[in-house]
Amino acid sequence: MNKDTNSQIQSTPLPNREGLGVSPDFSKMGGLVPAIIQDADTRQVLMLGYMNEEAYEKTLADGRVTFYSRSRQCLWTKGETSGNFLNVVSIKNDCDNDTLLIRVHPTGPVCHTGTDTCWGEENTVPDGFPVGNDNPLLFLSDLQDFIEKRHAEMPEGSYTTSLFRDGLNRMAQKVGEEALELVIEACNGTDERMIYEGSDMLYHLIVLLTSKGLRIEQMAKELQERHQPGWKKH
Repeated sequence: MNKDTNSQIQSTPLPNREGLGVSPDFSKMGGLVPAIIQDADTRQVLMLGYMNEEAYEKTLADGRVTFYSRSRQCLWTKGETSGNFLNVVSIKNDCDNDTLLIRVHPTGPVCHTGTDTCWGEENTVPDGFPVGNDNPLLFLSDLQDFIEKRHAEMPEGSYTTSLFRDGLNRMAQKVGEEALELVIEACNGTDERMIYEGSDMLYHLIVLLTSKGLRIEQMAKELQERHQPGWKKH
């Protein structure tokens, strides 16, 4: 993997305005917006709360989710009493700028009743699939989020930026070059080198998808559909 992604994707910075886009429109519902809380690793929805602008700003500043309590009419940081904080990984604003999706790493049960979610569900991946760092496939979505941020900001000195600036043909050529190196290692190299070159190919493929406005999840969905009974080749 190139230095650009390898050095920056491993740690999660506190959220900030960079890459958040338009701020929520707090005028629509009396100064409040719903905030859907989702586990960043399992993708389980954990709870729903509300934020006013002050709670939103505090969440950005602290990196821990702060809500506005409609019953108590004040701010409250989740975990300030129990210690079960919601550490922010990312914040996304929806298409109407009036609902937030906040992905978090919870430090304990989320519900005040002691359950993992406010619906009494266990915060696990369905069907026994591994969770979090044990399931590296989830990283591919995070990697593309990072690459999309690079595409939007185009920072100087970034290898990913240089690929976007070189244009579509060069990006497609890089995918082909890395695929060839993967084939060479598969036929005449070691398993370790095959994984290495395959990772390079996958990274450049995600860059190419990003340039076309596509997502790696669309490829996963295509493979999922092919697995269904009765699927026929296009």
